[in-house]
Amino acid sequence: MAITVVGTVALDSVQSPFGNIEEGLGGSATHFSASAIFFSQVHLAAVIGADFPEEHIQWMQSRGINFDCLQRLPGKSFRWKGRYDYDLNTAHTLDTQLNVLTDFNPRLSDEAKDNKFLFLGNIAPDIQDRTIDQMEGQPFIAADTMNFWIEGARKDLLKVLKRVNLLIINESEARALSQEHNLIKASKAILTMGPKLLLIKRGEYGALAFDGSNIFNAPALPLEDIMDPTGAGDSFAGGVMGYLSRTKDTSFQNMKRAMIYGSVMASFIVEDFSCDRLRTLQKNEISGRYLEFCSLTHFENYTESKPDLQNFG
Repeated sequence: MAITVVGTVALDSVQSPFGNIEEGLGGSATHFSASAIFFSQVHLAAVIGADFPEEHIQWMQSRGINFDCLQRLPGKSFRWKGRYDYDLNTAHTLDTQLNVLTDFNPRLSDEAKDNKFLFLGNIAPDIQDRTIDQMEGQPFIAADTMNFWIEGARKDLLKVLKRVNLLIINESEARALSQEHNLIKASKAILTMGPKLLLIKRGEYGALAFDGSNIFNAPALPLEDIMDPTGAGDSFAGGVMGYLSRTKDTSFQNMKRAMIYGSVMASFIVEDFSCDRLRTLQKNEISGRYLEFCSLTHFENYTESKPDLQNFG
């Protein structure tokens, strides 16, 4: 199966304690697609300006990403500039230039409309809503958002949430959306808004899944080298949706495996700036790291050596 994704394709300038990059390939749809393409076909819907480097387009096409829904408009491309300090969980935005993004009206191809999986990247809720309107049948729809939309376009966002199956957001976004500090209470409140499944990204602490009856905690892999966390959340979503699409199974049990693959993809992209680590990534590396995640939390339950808790203390 294939995935349709709508979001941003951007030029990112990033500073971290470990280096920097100027106008590297970025954007929510870019990072999602570069991750998901390892598992599934992807149709990317976004907008770029006349100044967008052709080399980035050629690389993504060489990976198999379909650009039949990509628009190139006169003007400058969307740009984001940010800085990370040693707390790599927090991005400090230095500059945002929307440019052609302000005129973006997604137009899906017939093939993209017919896909059974749709991911709504972090973009204005009204654009997300217009994308859903174009889809045929009843696709499995996942969405991302951010505090900017939660606070500034809440009514439009709540309309979108009634139409999605899965919401993927981080801790601060979950608290802002639910107006609850505790994540379990937050999940219950969010699941009443429409989504049947909720994934809460927790950065270096992993991710949590909720469906109203079950909770699953996916770990994050401790890494020695983290260069640039930009796009980690979108790469996580790409791994999750890519695996769901490949297996054609959206059950909670399969979601657990999908989250581990999402965490695998996020663990790779942070090892270099932009999408550079994914340029050289091989499928055997993904399989190997998946096994690392499995061993990270696996332990034997030796029933014959249970501790005697009756006499403890």
